[in-house]
Amino acid sequence: MSRRDAIKMDPGEVQAFLEEQKTVTCATHGHNGFPHLMPLWDVRRDGRLWGWTYAKSQKTKNLERDPRATLLVEAGLDYAELRGVMLRCDVVIHRELEVIEGIAMELVDRYSGPGPEFDPVREGFRKQAPKRVGLEFVERGRVTWDHRKLGGAY
Repeated sequence: MSRRDAIKMDPGEVQAFLEEQKTVTCATHGHNGFPHLMPLWDVRRDGRLWGWTYAKSQKTKNLERDPRATLLVEAGLDYAELRGVMLRCDVVIHRELEVIEGIAMELVDRYSGPGPEFDPVREGFRKQAPKRVGLEFVERGRVTWDHRKLGGAY
């Protein structure tokens, strides 16, 4: 078995890893040819990652011009602990208020909690929804790694 194959995550490991991690780095194609990388909160719907961002953000402008993005979720400090998932995606921009509010409420549940004590957060997110777009990341390919599988051998 190759070292590359030895460190790949299986689909269940990818699912668990993405659920555990809280921030995805989203790379879009900037107008000047440089990648534009920004952090993003995400939720999962039917196996896909979804997020939201301001409609007037650079990320949105970039995706309107070129609807492709690369997502990176990573963890670990030492080489032997490094693990991550890189997803190459097409991105569908959603502008329907109902869809955007749904994403917002799922974000509150994931990052704050589902309880009524987070209703003020929900209301704040609801107020932001008209200024935002939903981002649906349609995966086209992936690369995964989990160096912990090497057992400390490099």
